[in-house]
Amino acid sequence: MDHAALRQFVAAARELHFAHAARALGMPRSTLVANIRAMEAELGYELFESGASSTRLTPHGEALLVDAERQLQKSAAAAAASSAKPGGKAKASKGKGRAPAVKGERKPGRPRQGR
Repeated sequence: MDHAALRQFVAAARELHFAHAARALGMPRSTLVANIRAMEAELGYELFESGASSTRLTPHGEALLVDAERQLQKSAAAAAASSAKPGGKAKASKGKGRAPAVKGERKPGRPRQGR
């Protein structure tokens, strides 16, 4: 399973409401439900019990939630450890070495045209 699928599952499992989880992830509800169904098909068991009034996690879903949260925390810690440390050399901008032209002002280094 990829990182995005785990993140989507964790959001849906915490909210226990697909529309709220989809809104929090910034994606359509239909896409989230399709991704969860694809994950269930890949694993071979259901993760959610969908009733008329509520959505609950199955025992397999609860076990996967614990494991998925652990994996996401490990990947976040690894990303934080591998990020560049602050500080170092300052990089100069590679501009043209002069100020931008302002409308109405004469250009530097050019004499005015006489009449």
